[in-house]
Amino acid sequence: MTSTTHHETQIVADPDVPLVRITREFDAPVEKVYRAHTDPDLLVQWLGPRGLEMRIDQYDCRTGGSYRYVHSHDGEEYGFRGCFHEVRPNELIVQTFTFEGMPDGVALEKLVLQDIGNGRTRLTATSLVDSFEGRDAFVASGMETGVVEGYERLDEVLARG
Repeated sequence: MTSTTHHETQIVADPDVPLVRITREFDAPVEKVYRAHTDPDLLVQWLGPRGLEMRIDQYDCRTGGSYRYVHSHDGEEYGFRGCFHEVRPNELIVQTFTFEGMPDGVALEKLVLQDIGNGRTRLTATSLVDSFEGRDAFVASGMETGVVEGYERLDEVLARG
């Protein structure tokens, strides 16, 4: 049995701007990490914490496209939606992100993928919200658990090829 390496996920709330920055390295080339973020069949295998089911209602990952997906657990559903503002293969995804339970809270998210050599990738994601209260609510919502477990699940998807 082989084990999958899980790297540390750094999550930092900026003290001066209402944003959260996430940095994570993966033992896979940029192309594979990008595909896992843009292919709905792969996305459902890793996005979010363990123990949640994910259904994608719409996922058109291209500049001008949009998405909606639902996480569910024990009969409760949590919907998320947004628009893709800029998508550059293997490099950049800029999108909005809205949790439908708080529809006035729209985040602007930027995901940058960087080839760091030896078939490895550094992902840097920033989520900018309109207030420090919104940012702090975002962090307090359990986002850290979802991000860390999601990226561990992504490691497993990437290891399977």
